[in-house]
Amino acid sequence: MTSLGVLSLAGCATFPSFTLEDAVRRLLFVSTDRAFQRLLQPGGFWDDQVARLALPEAIGSRGGIMQRILTGPIFRERLQRAFNDMAYDAAERAAPAVTDAVRTIGIRNALALLRGSDPMAATNFLHQEMGTSLIEVMLPEFGDALRVSREPLVGEVLAAMTGVDVGAIANSLAFEADNAIFRAIGREEAAIRADPRSTNDPVLMGAFGIR
Repeated sequence: MTSLGVLSLAGCATFPSFTLEDAVRRLLFVSTDRAFQRLLQPGGFWDDQVARLALPEAIGSRGGIMQRILTGPIFRERLQRAFNDMAYDAAERAAPAVTDAVRTIGIRNALALLRGSDPMAATNFLHQEMGTSLIEVMLPEFGDALRVSREPLVGEVLAAMTGVDVGAIANSLAFEADNAIFRAIGREEAAIRADPRSTNDPVLMGAFGIR
């Protein structure tokens, strides 16, 4: 009798034997690769409603000050877009960190992650296991980007925000980017589950019952 921990499809040369843990790891590798391919394109964050970063709360809460600088939606959009452009370099640093985590993470309850009703179960598990580590990886990139930004509006806003340092804004952006990245990975995971055959990956097709 085949163990629940191993899926054996040896009867077909196309589908090798693999463990459930292998399948979860493969699902995360492919989902992560697809997500970063999208994000690491020009406008990868800004042009994607799933991944777009909002203005940091510290800026949005400074009503009077910001109203004097951001005099209309065009200025707010310009500032928001500048922050989203900064996320590109941060995501470049984040990508290998996520890949390393997928490679080394201990996967528990693999059967539940594959067979449960949550289409983003593996991504949510990975996010929980990584905790704030990705924020810490991206924080220096956002800090540097804020300090050297060529967008005059960024400098004007930061100069007007007395009592809020660059580090606090960078931390807020890194937090937003962390959530955006995992939303993007989760979207890819859900798409793979909906159509495993599109991956042309024998492990994933076997894991989701495609013969």
